[in-house]
Amino acid sequence: MSGSAAAVLTKPAFRKVDWLARDIAVERRDDGTVILKSRIPLQAYETHIPAYLAKWAQQAPERIWLAQRGGPDRQWRKVSYGEAKRTVDALTQALLDLGLDEGRPVAILSGNSIEHALMTQAAMQARLAAAPVSPAYSLMSQDHLKLKYLFDLIKPAVVMVQDGPTFEKALKALDLTGITVIHVLRPCDGVKSVSFADLAATPVTNAVAESIAKITPQTVGKLLFTSGSTGMPKAVINTQEMMCANAAMMMQVRPRDPNGPIPTMLDWMPWNHTMGGNAAFHPILVDGGTLYIDDGRPMPGQFEETLRNLHEVSPTYYANVPAGYAALAAAMEKDDALCRSFFKNLSIMAYGGARLPDDLYDRMQALAVKTSGERIVFYTGWGSTETAPTSTGTYWDTERVGLIGLPFPGVELKMVPCGSKYELRLRGVNVTPGYFGQPDLSRKMFDEEGYYCIGDAGVFVDPNDPVQGIIFAGRVVEDFKLTTGTFVHVGSLRTDAIAAATPVVHDALVTGQDRSFIGLLCWPNLHACRQLVGNPDASFAELVDHPEVIACLKQGLQAHNASTTGSSMRVARAMLMVEPPSIDGNELTDKGYINQRAGLERRAALVDRLYADKPGDDVIVLN
Repeated sequence: MSGSAAAVLTKPAFRKVDWLARDIAVERRDDGTVILKSRIPLQAYETHIPAYLAKWAQQAPERIWLAQRGGPDRQWRKVSYGEAKRTVDALTQALLDLGLDEGRPVAILSGNSIEHALMTQAAMQARLAAAPVSPAYSLMSQDHLKLKYLFDLIKPAVVMVQDGPTFEKALKALDLTGITVIHVLRPCDGVKSVSFADLAATPVTNAVAESIAKITPQTVGKLLFTSGSTGMPKAVINTQEMMCANAAMMMQVRPRDPNGPIPTMLDWMPWNHTMGGNAAFHPILVDGGTLYIDDGRPMPGQFEETLRNLHEVSPTYYANVPAGYAALAAAMEKDDALCRSFFKNLSIMAYGGARLPDDLYDRMQALAVKTSGERIVFYTGWGSTETAPTSTGTYWDTERVGLIGLPFPGVELKMVPCGSKYELRLRGVNVTPGYFGQPDLSRKMFDEEGYYCIGDAGVFVDPNDPVQGIIFAGRVVEDFKLTTGTFVHVGSLRTDAIAAATPVVHDALVTGQDRSFIGLLCWPNLHACRQLVGNPDASFAELVDHPEVIACLKQGLQAHNASTTGSSMRVARAMLMVEPPSIDGNELTDKGYINQRAGLERRAALVDRLYADKPGDDVIVLN
């Protein structure tokens, strides 16, 4: 027995998950293209998402569907499936009574809330697409350019805001002629609106059931907006079939134990983003589970809310970004009660948005073993807004992070050779028919065989054994060459470098196109850097110059360099930045992802300083 095999056998077992078998058909073409698809058929699914609400309202009317803290004492407000169905039907009737033109959506400007969820279901029942818009476009933007562009593109008939005064600037920046504005808490001065509560009291007629009966698989259920990383956001058509099929795929690869605890999630991911609004929201509804809306965020000053919630809520499934797990690990290492609550019923931990650092994986597993005697599988999936979203997943007990897994039942993954890696393309029932109001862009989405060209790249863990899975290898269009002719794979380098520089780096831009070496422009992790220097109030400007922060970054990147061979992965210089990524500058997408191309263009002056013949004191030169 090898040493590595012996080490695996001595580790505590994973908490049991009944994964779907990895029965993958592999087609290899003469041009090097590889097609992967599951031999297992996709299981049956409902015609539309509201059918699941109706199902659980009938089968378990008293079971809690949604919960969210509110009021001056921040107690949980809970809504059962039965109560939710009655309210959704009343809202549906109110929408039908408006006599809206077919095809005009219901735009929702606010963040996650119980009312947001109820209005989304009502819009679907009324056969009006729900169009949740990133609150950042309303609250963080100064010019509201993206918000105005989107309204002109989709021309909504209804706009809902949680609180009128909060969204006053955004509402007054829009032409609201012919648009019904709905407010939940307070109206906005100078903007005519109707109360959510009044609409929720509308008497229900047979028109609601008749409208629901007319929903088809091709009915547009949502318009979800892309990040705008290559220009203005696009409105992605999400049909009912797309969303139902994708939820079925996610359910099929990890079947639930019918005798286990009721599926429970605590989740903060925004519903205007496909991961929060589809991948997290729909399976819990399909499952008849309970979703606790987390108003916390993995950010300084906001994560305390998440920790408070996790003391009271024991999730069966938990998802977060790596920065969230880093903050959670630090808290649990000092709080045994939090550990016990978190791991009590947990079957899976999921991550997304970036690669999970190896040391963070080890810390979370150590906490799981200490608390429960078992390890918990870390799961991740891959896809996009255009694929509803997840098309692949790591549906086995893998110990490796950085994978995107294998295709779900019902999905075909086409891998086209592209240098040393593959360009990834997708075909399946979960793929969008196109972009709303942009037929020319819609036609350009697909190749000659009808595969969606997602723009991502991947490589096999083992080219001779595809069932071991696929490693994410970045965006195809982000890669570049150094002046030496060396090809740099930005995606893999960026994630490896950020992981090496943990915990002081939150994100980074990779530089080097038409230069002789690779550099990094780094955004500090404010929370981690403050902990490192022992100053909870330190500013970005103070931290980027602090010797301990610089030493930690330098040590991590030098270790990264020592573990790599060749100039394609070696970082020669780095710089810590004070200014956070800009939404208006298109550097930060509404999903929180970094737009590499826009960031480098906007920070061209910093790039020049990074490559100066005589670098300044703010440039970290590595061995």
